[in-house]
Amino acid sequence: MHALNLILLGGASVLLAAVIAVRVASRVGMPGLLAFLLVGLALGEAGVGIRFDDAEVAQVVGFAALAVILAEGGLTTRWPDIRPVIGPAAVLSTVGVLVSVGAVAACAHFLLGFDWRMGILIGAVVSSTDAAAVFSVLRRLPLRRRLSATLEAESGFNDPPTVILVSVVASDAWGEASPWSIGGLVLYELVAGAAFGLFVGFAGQWLLNRVALPASGLYPISAIAIPLLAFGAAGQLHASGFLAVYVAGLVLGNASLPHRNATLGFAEAIAWVAQIGMFVLLGLLASPSRLDDALVPALVVGAALLLVGRPLSVLVSVTPFRLPWREQAFLSWAGLRGAVPIVLATIPAVAPLAGRARMFDVVFLLVLVFTVVQAPTLPWIARRLGVAAPDEARDIVVEAAPLDELRADLLAVAIPPRSRLAGVWVTDLRLPDGAVVTLLVRDGKSSVPDEHTRFRVGDQFLVVTTTADRRATERRLRAVSRAGQLARWWGERGGEVPTHD
Repeated sequence: MHALNLILLGGASVLLAAVIAVRVASRVGMPGLLAFLLVGLALGEAGVGIRFDDAEVAQVVGFAALAVILAEGGLTTRWPDIRPVIGPAAVLSTVGVLVSVGAVAACAHFLLGFDWRMGILIGAVVSSTDAAAVFSVLRRLPLRRRLSATLEAESGFNDPPTVILVSVVASDAWGEASPWSIGGLVLYELVAGAAFGLFVGFAGQWLLNRVALPASGLYPISAIAIPLLAFGAAGQLHASGFLAVYVAGLVLGNASLPHRNATLGFAEAIAWVAQIGMFVLLGLLASPSRLDDALVPALVVGAALLLVGRPLSVLVSVTPFRLPWREQAFLSWAGLRGAVPIVLATIPAVAPLAGRARMFDVVFLLVLVFTVVQAPTLPWIARRLGVAAPDEARDIVVEAAPLDELRADLLAVAIPPRSRLAGVWVTDLRLPDGAVVTLLVRDGKSSVPDEHTRFRVGDQFLVVTTTADRRATERRLRAVSRAGQLARWWGERGGEVPTHD
């Protein structure tokens, strides 16, 4: 019990310290990853004195945490936003990665004297943008939807190719495999991973919409377990688990799931725990006594990536899609690095390679320094380039809960600012025959609405609808929220919001 008390005390203290640290970091525009890494360093050998040098354990924990983070990223990403940018995001995460690897490898070879294998390895490690960093920073920036969606989709798609490339270069297969065999392996893993993700995602959607669980808290657990199931199943068949988990989360996150908002909130909380655990552990793994020797290589490799590799990869990848130069410039600067490069650096750290410890130190310092350089400047860069967008009105929030024995669903609706539901009479909603507004909550007081009830901003109300009319009811509510009671006259059908600049 004494040991258990110490573990719980230490774990809770670390979590609370990380939460406070991310609050401080967010006030200056830094992603939480920087705060968590610093907490890990403070707990390590140069601070509290906790010694941790098991790179293999860090790698396993890091991969598991990345799977959770990508699952949350898929669940919270809107398909209508990323659908128009699938092309540029896919090219950025494949062709763009290769261009960036080549540029960084050349700089590391000619400027730092790295051999070509080590140069390619460090180029592959640092060329992947980080989903956790991108999600945490960019979702607070008022960017044009196409731009933010491209960055988010790229960060979700580019982990699988880089994981495969780093694994091949760090393994014995490097001297034996041909470029064609490596390309075939990458293609198989990506295609098979995407297929697994689609299959598991749609199967999970079908299951959750047809099985009435005895407690509402079981739905969020199931929704996060399904993408992780895709990760494990794909990995067992040597497909890309990272792509599978993201695609499965994307499918589920864009389905009409029971208790959707509670599910997304739970997924976000689990992702935060995964980020804290992963970054703190990686901070513990770093040795401050070795970082001095890695500073110059980190600055050189980081500058090569930021000023040569990333801009060149963006230019080659998105120019065919006719993105304006201002958006290309922002894409080049906003390619944030974070946990992914540090976790990938643990792959060669457990391989029999000369200079493996130095590579980890270089990557760790690179992430710290260039996160400090890039993240706080993103709002200013967005304004200077003219790619910032004003805050847009939120769509109405509809929470669904199944009433299995009645073959009905309960919808909870909140009216946000600038919604055109405000001012509409209840009788003018014109919901399907199987739906009825049953309860209104206004200013903390509840009432049963009637023909004299008129909605206001901030109102919350409940709608009971038959299962067969649920989708039509949701579409009608969204349509009225966007275009008012004459939504059909204006051609508004209540579908998903299309992407626009």
